[in-house]
Amino acid sequence: MLKTHEVEQMTCVAKGPNHGPAPIPEEGRWIQAREIKDISGFTHGVGWCAPQQGTCKLSLNIKDGIIQEALVETIGCTGMTHSAAMAAEILTGKTILEAMNTDLVCDAINTAMRELFLQIIYGRSQSAFSEGGLAIGASLEDLGKGLRSTVGTMFSTLEKGPRYLELTEGYVLKMALDADDEVIGYQFLKVGPMLEMIKKGVDANEAYQKNIGTYGRFAEAVRVIDPRHE
Repeated sequence: MLKTHEVEQMTCVAKGPNHGPAPIPEEGRWIQAREIKDISGFTHGVGWCAPQQGTCKLSLNIKDGIIQEALVETIGCTGMTHSAAMAAEILTGKTILEAMNTDLVCDAINTAMRELFLQIIYGRSQSAFSEGGLAIGASLEDLGKGLRSTVGTMFSTLEKGPRYLELTEGYVLKMALDADDEVIGYQFLKVGPMLEMIKKGVDANEAYQKNIGTYGRFAEAVRVIDPRHE
């Protein structure tokens, strides 16, 4: 290790107590993280690309510094979906430090990894106070029974007002309007459960009808509109 002449000539002054790093909460324990293998937890990170054309939500389940589970959710850019497929193959089995220094194909995914890394090394994980952490597969539970990302898609113009296209409940089929043309509810299709029924042999039209629901005062509508065509 190179030292300058000035440092070489200095008198040595004894260092005081060294208590190590401040403990952080990890899976129901307080840990002094000194090495990568000291880091465990389940958490999320959100990232964006340089032109801010799309975004990524990255969920990782980390045990003893190794990524055991990865959920990569992207929106806003078609190429990003293929990048997510590659990142999913890349991430598992790596340490969080390796993942930080690996090209995860897409700027948004790389940024999400950076933000997640910051959270996890500071103990800001979803499983910080869960004894033993969360089981592998926890991110699939976040997706719900349909195993689809929760997406909200809305469109609005000053002249024509808002159009609800997709919400937590599903793909919006109809919007309910009152006498003043204000939105009072909507009809939706649960796409994931519908596709599961079709895969199990249920007739497509029957599956479609069984997965239609409504929200709000849909039954009281003065008129309903198709938000994609009206």
